[in-house]
Parts: sequence; C-alpha cells; structure tokens
Amino acid sequence: MCDPVECIKDLIGNPLFKDHMVYAPARAYTDPAGLHRVIDGMWTADWWCDKQKQLPKGATIAPIILASDKTCLSQFRGDKSAWPVYLSIGNIAKEKRRQTSARATVLIGYLPAGKLDCFTSDARSLAGYRLFHHCMSLLLQPLIAAGENGVEMVCADSLIRRVYPILAAYVADFPEQCLVACCKENRCPKCLVAADERGDPLTSLMRDPELIKEILEKCKNGQHPAEFDDYGLRTVYTPFWANLPHTDIFLAFTPDLLHQLHKGIFKDHLVKWCLDIVGEDEMDARFKAMPDYPGLRHFKKGISTVKQWTGTEHKEMQRIFLGLLAGAVPSRMLVVARAILDFSYYAQLRIHTAESLNGLESALAIFHANKDILQELQVRKHFNIPKLHQLSHYVQSILLFGSTDGFNTELPERLHIDFAKEAYRASNKRDYEEQMALWLQRQEAVFLRGSYLDWLLERSQLTPLNNCTDHEHGYESDSDSETEGPGAVSANSHPMLPTVTDYRMVHVLAKTPAHPRRSIQHLVTAHGATMFLPALKLFLREHMPHNNIIPGLQDHFDVFRQVVIIAPPDPRVSESPKRWRIRATPEVHPGPGRKPGSPARFDMALTSDNIRTSNLRMLEGVRVAQVRVIFTLPRQFGTYPRALAYIEWFTPFRELDPSSGLRQISRSTRQLHRNAAVIHLDEILRPCHLIPKMGQSVDPRWTSANVYELASDFYLNTFIDLDTFHISATVN
Repeated sequence: MCDPVECIKDLIGNPLFKDHMVYAPARAYTDPAGLHRVIDGMWTADWWCDKQKQLPKGATIAPIILASDKTCLSQFRGDKSAWPVYLSIGNIAKEKRRQTSARATVLIGYLPAGKLDCFTSDARSLAGYRLFHHCMSLLLQPLIAAGENGVEMVCADSLIRRVYPILAAYVADFPEQCLVACCKENRCPKCLVAADERGDPLTSLMRDPELIKEILEKCKNGQHPAEFDDYGLRTVYTPFWANLPHTDIFLAFTPDLLHQLHKGIFKDHLVKWCLDIVGEDEMDARFKAMPDYPGLRHFKKGISTVKQWTGTEHKEMQRIFLGLLAGAVPSRMLVVARAILDFSYYAQLRIHTAESLNGLESALAIFHANKDILQELQVRKHFNIPKLHQLSHYVQSILLFGSTDGFNTELPERLHIDFAKEAYRASNKRDYEEQMALWLQRQEAVFLRGSYLDWLLERSQLTPLNNCTDHEHGYESDSDSETEGPGAVSANSHPMLPTVTDYRMVHVLAKTPAHPRRSIQHLVTAHGATMFLPALKLFLREHMPHNNIIPGLQDHFDVFRQVVIIAPPDPRVSESPKRWRIRATPEVHPGPGRKPGSPARFDMALTSDNIRTSNLRMLEGVRVAQVRVIFTLPRQFGTYPRALAYIEWFTPFRELDPSSGLRQISRSTRQLHRNAAVIHLDEILRPCHLIPKMGQSVDPRWTSANVYELASDFYLNTFIDLDTFHISATVN
C-alpha cells in the first residue's frame, strides 16, 4: 500500500511531465472573442473551475483520478485474482496519462479479492461491500487532511505550491460504480431514477452525498428511513468517501466507453436486436461481402462464429454496421442504429464543442423517439437497461471533467498487464500478493533510476531554452480562476483551440517502383485500366501541350503498389498526424508450394480538381474515385516531377438516404464505358470506404474481393473512422 499523497508529490513534481502539466483551470475557445467554448482536458471543464473558487487564494488543485477493477491472474486454470487501485492526477495532460510507458498512472494498492466463503450466501454480498469500503478508507486516509489543509509540493517546473489533492473522478465499470455508491445494481449509481424507469428519457435528481451519509447514519443508529429503500442503498455505514473533502462521489463516476457503449449498448443489445431481425446467415453473408479498406478488419467467416470478443472487435464492427444493415431492416430500425452509432462516435471525440454535445443529446433523443419499433417487431419487451440509462449522464460528465478519452476504462485494463499479470507470473503462485508487491517495488526502482539517467543525459545535450508554457496544446496560459501566484494568469484573454487552417499533406511513394517498366497491355489486363491510353492522351494535351510524343502501346511505365498520405491531425479527433494508405495492387495468384495469393486491391479515395481550393472539411469540390494505377511518366515525355494516378470516377454525391443518413453515389459512365481519367497523385486527399447497396438480401456472387466490380450503387461510409465521421457531422 502506497501513501496517495506521496504518489501525488511524485507525479506533480516529475520533471518529465513539465511540458504536460497544468496548474490552474481555464476556459478555451475556438474564436478570439470567446463566444464558442471548447472542452478538452480536465482543466478546460467546469469541475476544476468551481472547486478553485471554494479554496483559498493561491491554492493549486490536484484533481485525483482513481480507477479500480478486479482482474483474473491465472490463465486456463485456477481462480487467482487481484484488485488493483490506480491513481493519477488531472494536472497531467490526458495524452500523457494514456501512455502506459510514461507511468503517469500509478498503482497505490491491492484490495482483498477473496471469495468470503466464511459468510453465508445471503450475507456475502453485503460483507464484500463493507470490506471494500473499509480497505479504501485505510488506503485514502492521508487524503483527508491533505484535501482540507493543502500540502506544499515541489512541482515539475521547480516552483513550490500549496496543493490540495481532491478526488475528482472515479473510473470503474457499472458493478463497481454501484459498489462505490453503496447502492444495489438495479439502481443508477449517479441519480435517483426509479428501478423500473431507466429506459425512459427522464431527468432525475442526482444523488446527494450529504443526504446519503445522513440516511446511512440513521440506519447505523437503528432507524430505517423510507429513503433507504427508495434509493436502493446497502447498509455500508461508513463509505470511504464520507470524509474526503470537497468530494461528490456520485458526480465523480465518468463515462465508460468500453463497457457501456462498445460492449454494452452496441454489441450486447444493438447487434443482438439486428441479428434477431435479419438472421445469422444473412448477417454473416453481409459481413463476408464487405469491401476491403486499409486497416479494416474483414470478418471473412461472419460474426456468428466469433467466440471471444474484445473492444477492438466491437469498434471494427461499428465502422461498417450501418451501411451493412441498409435494406435488411425496416427504415425506423435503421434510424435507431444510426442514433446509437452517432452517439458512440460523438462520445469518442477528443475535443467537444456546443455542436458535438448537442449531437450527443440529439442522437439519444432520436433513439428514444424511435425505439418502439423494437417492440413492434417483438425484439424487445422493455428498455429498462442500466447501460442505456447511463448514456443520459454523458453530457454532464463531459462538461464537468472533459472529454471521455481521458477517463476510459481501457487504460486500467491495459495497466493490469504491467501491475498485476506480469507480477503474478514472476511469483511462485503461492502467497503471491507479497511477492507481487516486492517485484513491483524493484521494477519501479529500476524504472526511476533509468528515467533519472535519461533526464540527466537529455539536459546535458540541450542548450538553454526559454521557459515553456504550462500547456502542451498550444493554448495560451489564460485562466478564469481567481488564483494568484504560480500558475495564475489573467482572465481577460481567451485560450483558443488550435485549428488546422492549412490542410496541406505529403504524398510518399517508395524510392523505387515495385513494378518497373510495365506495358499498357499489362495495365489493362492486371489493373483493369481499360481506358488508360485515351485518359493519358487527354492528360498530356491539358498539362503538357508542347509535348509532341503521342503515347502508344509501345510505352512502359513505372508502377507503384501504394501511396502513403501524411496529413496534419484534426485536434478534435487525434493529436498525432494521420498516415493513410491507398493501394493499387492487382491480384497475385498462388505460387508454388504453399505460397498464398492475394486478391486485387484498388482502393477508393476522395479526390479534388484543385488541391488548393478544395475544402475536405465541408466535402466541397470533392469526388470519389477508384485508384487503379499509380505511376510516373517515362523519360521520353520529358521531365515531369509529379506522380500520376489512373482513376475511375464516381458520380457526385447525391441526397442523403433518409433512413441511414449516408450519402449515395454510383459509378460514373461515359459512352457505355467507365468514366476514367489520369490525375496528379497529389490531388488525392485521403482514402474513403464505400458500402454497396445490398438490398433485402445480399447477392450470393458478391465477395469482399469482387463487390466493387459487381455492384453499381453505393453508400459513402462515414463511420469508417472518426475523421470521416467528423467531416460528415460538420456538413450535416
């Protein structure tokens, strides 16, 4: 067991976090006038600002983020388990907290994970509740005095501040949230909604910590107030959070994307509902016929044979699920599916604005307005689903604590490997708790020593630099708090959201072509570039009018397998640059022996006639094309510095499909041939994904390899990634 105050001292004083540390709250905006607010990290949200006003002048808050999750240690056999408790602070940027190698989230202790066989089956559950709260009280005892009086700490910028560590957020799955809230699992751990009304879009009162403590105290004294049963409480007389200063444990529960959205509402409910409507065979056939896309998992055997699901599979299914359902389910069911997927994608945004929060509320309202179709189809009898009700608290949590990517339960799941499973493997599997703690202590000592040596080496190699700002995000260090001294700044100017104003990108080809000197006949037969020669002649007339050489069947071209597009990030979606691949590879037949072949891959892409005037963010001047050949001109045509691509056009975007909300397009033809052209490679903006219109039942001839060739009408898949979804949501 570690002292949480000492852990906070180590985190807030770690010089490696200096450029990723924030000491005061602020409000960030997208415009200089401060009219359009954005919510990013915890320091831009409301909780920190509100708490700052309650503390003495000059105080610095360390928002504590706790996470606990029981995990199994043994594999294949045995029932050994551990219950780690992790701690981090909201001063550290969420991007840094999510890096497990940065050690910005630390283990502070293990809770007892025994089965409590000494109790009867009726008393065992309540005993588990009481044991959990007693152990957490012992673990967090130092935070009471520190949160009331503050503790002087040396921060990462070498300044000494009086820091008030306050429990702000608690990351846990639903059963553990109920355990922390001292309520039954048929109740909401955040609000007072009735047990049989969780499927209705109601606005319920939030649980009041002071009232809950008063009710539990009355029960301890032998009374039995009516609110005890009305609120669904358990007789835990001394919750661990009862004496923690400035803490509202019920507001502290953060959204759990992994268990509530990806696994819960999507996989356990939406997919099951749709399987009941469509049938397993038809659903599997649709997954099998889904066109390929770089990085997209292809369920080549469907989904009915998948036995073990992870969050990754759930997310991969979401990327194609809406277009896959189109035509197979009633239109109102498609609206329900669209609403759930909209909510899931809005919730995953890294930065929120008023528009994205409105999108969350609108998606949930659309679901509730159309959910009765499931009862009409006799798929669902009621909607009293705990995880469905939890979605109604997402907007409030984002406004209080920032975007959900800073509090996802995926991080504790990953930390189990470093702090529980590997430590257990290093033990002799008997009395393993003490051995795990000793092993982790040694590992931590080695890590700290290595980090210190790396820091010394880095300092010795760097020249003196100007002082860094408090924030790594590019915001100005402006705060709306009333604090003074270190970390306090003026409240008259507004931090602004960094935006991608110049959407320039880099197109990268291999140093040497994968297929040098390919003939035009090869391009026609292997790449399907049937109109290559006419398209190239037209391109040369437009861009090289003084060229006297007419291309013919005798010419050979250097052909590349793919182009990699490196694009600047959209801060609302990702903090790192995007790397997209667009492939133009013909079919490879199986070789001798066991050498497998591979199908042809001619990817779809968004292209522009003029890369300087196109607006990808609004889909203006953008068309879909299939890339067939990526090549360069041979020397006889003169020196031409830009690579080229032979493409086949699709029609401009038509109206949105009224049920799915997806854009509709078709193949473009000219004189009974596919409308093809040769364009500059840098006119390709990014890859895109098309889903064929499958109708009520999918064509049995369609496979993932040939569906682009056999189908003629498609949907633009706006759920293929967050970038495309954000563009589509902005346009709509």
